[in-house]
Amino acid sequence: MLGAFVREHWRAYAGAGAMLSCIALMTVWIPRQVGRVVDALVAGQLHGAALLQQLAVLVLAGLAIYLLRVGWRLTLFKAAYQLGARLRTQLFQRLALQGPAWFQAQRTGDLMALATNDIDTVEMAAGEAMLAGFDGTQTLLLVLAMMVLAIDWRLGLAALLPFPVMALAFWWISKHLHTAAQDALGAFSGLNQQVQESLAGVRTVRALGLVARSEQQFGELAGRAAEASFRSQRWEAAYEPAVGMTLSSAFAIALAVGGWLVARGEISIGQLTAFTMYLGQLIWPMFAAGWVMALLERGRAAWARLAPVLDAPLTLADDGRAARPADTTLRAEGLSFTYPGATAHARPALDGVDLTLAPGQTLGIVGATGAGKSTLVRLLLRQAEPQAGRLTLGGVPLPELPLATLRAHIAWVPQEPFLFSASVADNIALACPGATPQAIEAAARLAAVHDDIARLPQGYATEVGERGVTLSGGQRQRVAIARALLSQTAGGAAPASQLLVLDDALSAVDTGTETAILAHLRELRAAQPERSVLVIAHRLSAVMDADAIVVLRQGRVVERGTHAELLALGGWYASQWRYQQIEASLDAA
Repeated sequence: MLGAFVREHWRAYAGAGAMLSCIALMTVWIPRQVGRVVDALVAGQLHGAALLQQLAVLVLAGLAIYLLRVGWRLTLFKAAYQLGARLRTQLFQRLALQGPAWFQAQRTGDLMALATNDIDTVEMAAGEAMLAGFDGTQTLLLVLAMMVLAIDWRLGLAALLPFPVMALAFWWISKHLHTAAQDALGAFSGLNQQVQESLAGVRTVRALGLVARSEQQFGELAGRAAEASFRSQRWEAAYEPAVGMTLSSAFAIALAVGGWLVARGEISIGQLTAFTMYLGQLIWPMFAAGWVMALLERGRAAWARLAPVLDAPLTLADDGRAARPADTTLRAEGLSFTYPGATAHARPALDGVDLTLAPGQTLGIVGATGAGKSTLVRLLLRQAEPQAGRLTLGGVPLPELPLATLRAHIAWVPQEPFLFSASVADNIALACPGATPQAIEAAARLAAVHDDIARLPQGYATEVGERGVTLSGGQRQRVAIARALLSQTAGGAAPASQLLVLDDALSAVDTGTETAILAHLRELRAAQPERSVLVIAHRLSAVMDADAIVVLRQGRVVERGTHAELLALGGWYASQWRYQQIEASLDAA
């Protein structure tokens, strides 16, 4: 990944490298020139205007180095930030394509940490670390060459004696830093997860009086994260003493050997001055080496966490190539499904289910809790794949349709709809961002939520808060229904969806509101006869007007027919209907 990115942005890296090369050449030239000036001053050969000219040249060289350092950072970091943006985009695209089964094995806090902290760490390794490593290595080689070849090879080799010990220390520190960086990233993910869960469930935490315990758990995780980060920083800080001790030893050796060579007349005072300045210039390459190794180890640890997510195989294949069929009859044939991880003797969630929903019809699916109703919807949305049987749309098996085509055909309203931290109007127009205010209001009226919205402080412009926290459960359901209906009717444009799926989406509204919504749906279906409606419900009044009703029990179809036919059959549907009617009359009383 990193190599491909560098090749793609080679111009930026080459430009930054060229500027660093100029910096390195001027950096090693300055001490050499200072040594010449010192020797000329000692010999009495440099004074007046000539001295000022030499000093001006040195000042200009320093200014050029400053400007070039600014230039390479601007050039390089622009490319490095593009890598961060690309990685975040790839991560988001990968997450958007994964199925629910994959997310069940993940933690939201971990994924959020990958998109923020881990990618920032990889970005630093791709930008600052790579060019700082290039700069440090280039400067080191040039400085060493000047010390050994241009000054005195004996003095140069003597000053380099401590450096192998520093290299060994770097290797030992890097090994421990990699482990510590992994621990720090993992601790940050755990802290992120705790924050996300606590904020998402803040009402529950308060209602159960768990605030103190939640604060204690957060404090413990924050302490672990701080301790892990401290261990990582402690190993990273170990580079500096290794560099300092090495350079101090090198200076001591250089002064001792250099003084001896000056006393013997084998080198001049100016050469010794230049040599000590070169030694001083080794401070940056040595510190750069420690810093680069720290960044690379952190980047390796972050990439080890990020790569498995980017490379994880999709739980649902999206390789269908069939065009959207003209005939949108939905049919299930021998549909069977067992959830992964179930025991060998576990009862299937669906077992040999057959049903048909023709265009323009309404099909009701009812049954007790655990009968398989929601599982059927998951298979319809291709959130999972059946182990036996098949679902077809217009005779085309669902896996042969691109996911985008299939999901554009379906407007789904779940039992627990998700609203975003935006206005009511924005949430209704989520699937149709170009919808007019009139179209949004029309959809809200169909969902029997317009009057509730009108009573909000700012009407349709009212912010609903995270997950729609400012609305009641029934209001959230009706806003979601309006969103689904708008995807079929907005602006008079070609409809995006032809199948409306209400997955127990009326459970939080009263019977009067339910009746109004169902009446509006019947009117809409009469005006748009090509539309189909699939209603999954616990309350049988929601399906009594359906063209056909299917009763599921333990994953099997046990009853099938119209409302009147099922009442006459005298089975589960009839007994449940009588029970719910008695319950409704008692509530009314």
